Amino acid sequence: MIRDFEPPKHLVILQTEDWMLNHRVDSALPGYLILGARMPTNDLSLLRPEALAQLGMLLARTQRALGAILKPKHLYIGRYGHAVGHALHFHIMPVCEWVRQSFFSDARYRALKNFDRHPAGTEVTDETDGAELTLYIWREFCENPVPPPVSGPPIHEVVERLKICLATLETGGDVP
Repeated sequence: MIRDFEPPKHLVILQTEDWMLNHRVDSALPGYLILGARMPTNDLSLLRPEALAQLGMLLARTQRALGAILKPKHLYIGRYGHAVGHALHFHIMPVCEWVRQSFFSDARYRALKNFDRHPAGTEVTDETDGAELTLYIWREFCENPVPPPVSGPPIHEVVERLKICLATLETGGDVP
C-alpha cells in the first residue's frame, strides 16, 4: 500500500492534478526538490498521458527556475519510489560550486577514489561523479543532524522565488 505524504505547506512550491513539487522536507540544501506523483503508484506506465506530458514540462521549468535562482554547476534528476509506502517521485538536486567544494574538503569522501575504475592512461575530466556527489548530499545535507555550512539564499527564500518563477514560466513569461 502506498501511503499519502503531504509535506508542510510552507515547503510546497506547486501542485497540479497529477504532481506536487516541494522542497525536500529533511534537506538543509536549498533547492533540493521532490516532484511526486499524486497518483498512488510507482509505475510510470500507469499515469495518465496528460500526467506524463506534464512531467517533462515540470522538470524543464524547474531546471530553468533553479538555474536562474541558484546557478548550479550540475542539476541531478533521479526517479525513485521503489520503497514500500512511497509513490513515484523524482529528486531534483542542484549541485552548486560551493557544494562541490564542501565535498572535496571533506576528507572522509576521498575514500571513494578507491573505487575508481578508469583504465590507466584515461583522462578524467572531473574529480568526482554524480554518484559520489549524490551520496555526499544525502548523507551530509539530509541525514546529518549538523550539516555543512550552506552558501547562498536560505530554503524559505528559494521556495518563494521558485513559486514566482514557475508561475511566470507557466504563463509563458521569462524567469524573473
